[in-house]
Amino acid sequence: MTIAQNRLRLWPGVTAVTLQLLLRYVVPIVIPDTLMVAVIGGVAGGLVVLLWWLFFSRAPMAERWGILAFMIVALAATSRIIHISIAGGMMGMMLYIYAIPVLSFALVGSAVAGQRLSAVARRITMVAAILLACGVWTLLRTGGISGDAVSDFAWRWSPTPEDRLLAPPAPLAAKAPAEVPVAPAIEPPAASEPEPGAEWPGFRGPNRNSVVPGVRIATNWAASPPKEMWRRPIGPGWSSFAVRGDLLYTQEQRGADEVVACYRVTTGKPVWSHRDAAQFWESNAGAGPRGTPTLSGGRVYTFGATGILNALDARSGAVVWSRNAATDTGTKIPGWGFSSSPIVDGDIVIVAAAGKLAAYEAATGKPRWTGPASGAGYSSPHPVTIGGVPQILLLNGHGAISVAPSSRPAQIQLIRWSMNNESLCRR
Repeated sequence: MTIAQNRLRLWPGVTAVTLQLLLRYVVPIVIPDTLMVAVIGGVAGGLVVLLWWLFFSRAPMAERWGILAFMIVALAATSRIIHISIAGGMMGMMLYIYAIPVLSFALVGSAVAGQRLSAVARRITMVAAILLACGVWTLLRTGGISGDAVSDFAWRWSPTPEDRLLAPPAPLAAKAPAEVPVAPAIEPPAASEPEPGAEWPGFRGPNRNSVVPGVRIATNWAASPPKEMWRRPIGPGWSSFAVRGDLLYTQEQRGADEVVACYRVTTGKPVWSHRDAAQFWESNAGAGPRGTPTLSGGRVYTFGATGILNALDARSGAVVWSRNAATDTGTKIPGWGFSSSPIVDGDIVIVAAAGKLAAYEAATGKPRWTGPASGAGYSSPHPVTIGGVPQILLLNGHGAISVAPSSRPAQIQLIRWSMNNESLCRR
């Protein structure tokens, strides 16, 4: 066996990769709200490790450039066979953001492990380490990312929570009839159920400010911990809840159907569900609708991720009317789906179709007016009063716009706020 004559200069690479891994994985744990710094540090650390390998490692020139070329080819090949959730995650950058620190460690670690081997054995070790560092990503998928941009990794072949929800129940072993559990049936609403006002009629509450007036919550859970009343699985989505009396409403994805569902607050039992043949999915946030139902006048208004606007009877789920705001406004489904929660203003219901407001008659669903096209956005319309003028405010890609709606489209007044120069103009 011929041992490599030129010993590699390893300490700069070991130092660089150690700092890189500390910055990428340890710092976010120790110091909150530094994940973005850690991500940038992980990528920048990879560049430092690469500079060490190419110019300061003392490896033969052919080996330096050959290993670099192999890393590029291996990463490119991996990008073609990884799960779609990783391929599209973080705007297509997830694989590279996560793989670069691992590849850096594989390069430095295999160089250290092979320092006393022959040149051929060392290269084989490095190639194997690079293949392993790339190949592990082909075994994973992600269910999305949290608000802190932390990915929810799982094995590629493992069932998703939605898969488990939709899976048929396992066969039961033979038991006495009294012991066989019975699946809960959809519970019809009671005919005599009172009609209280909506305690939480939609997105962020009665005033869309996440405030419950006149209520205090005991925050010392060590002394008085909350007790779980019930638990039930539901489909994926980013919808919150609207609550009226003993009924709560939400939106979820069930396979190929987008669902508006009503449950009992006290028991969690399903009351009714409405389905639309629509499905939205993207790798950062997963499947399902993004908006929250709105309760008004005995109806529940919902806006799905693909643009379906429904007005349903709040007691039974019966369809009063349905529109497609994407079609009505000529708007393509944005990258993260339609995310607006409807708002009812007088006799109209308003949604934001990716930065463009659209108003419909609440009673009939007839289109009333559409707001200006002002860039993409994922904000929900918000009621405000500025200068004594009640209006609907919306954030979008160009800043903020505000519309003072009236009964006739010709009288719509647009107030445009510029977030760049803090100027205000009305037209």
